[in-house]
Amino acid sequence: MARIIAVCRSDAKGTKKEPVDEGTLKEGFGLLGDAHADSAGHRQVSLLAVESIEKMRALGLNLKPGDFAENLTTEGIDLLSLAPGTRITIGDEIVLEISQIGKECHTGCAIFKQVGKCIMPKEGVFARVIRGGLVKVDDRVMQDRLNDGRVH
Repeated sequence: MARIIAVCRSDAKGTKKEPVDEGTLKEGFGLLGDAHADSAGHRQVSLLAVESIEKMRALGLNLKPGDFAENLTTEGIDLLSLAPGTRITIGDEIVLEISQIGKECHTGCAIFKQVGKCIMPKEGVFARVIRGGLVKVDDRVMQDRLNDGRVH
């Protein structure tokens, strides 16, 4: 079963995020209390698979969820296979729509300076909050099987 293994937020952009017990995803906005939440943007929430973090740990780096500035760290779902427009459900109520895979990373971001490499440009996934709610560790994550991944 795919699940959320960490909910993370920060007060400033370009910094590591700290895990919290739970958070509120607000429709059309993002994670309340996080510097990246923005009603105008299409990158309201960032997701990164723990499997991606594990690749970096295998290089001998001591990393934890939030170190790449992701809001939600997942386990057991291939985020990179989700095309923009695909919807995922978290828990019983939250619906996110994938809006972007990867990003252009500005040179010398704080993550790169602290870690020596950043995986968000290739393996980070961004989403809009379609339906908000409370998100917490161990919430189940499922791809919306009714949505074929194409933007209609």
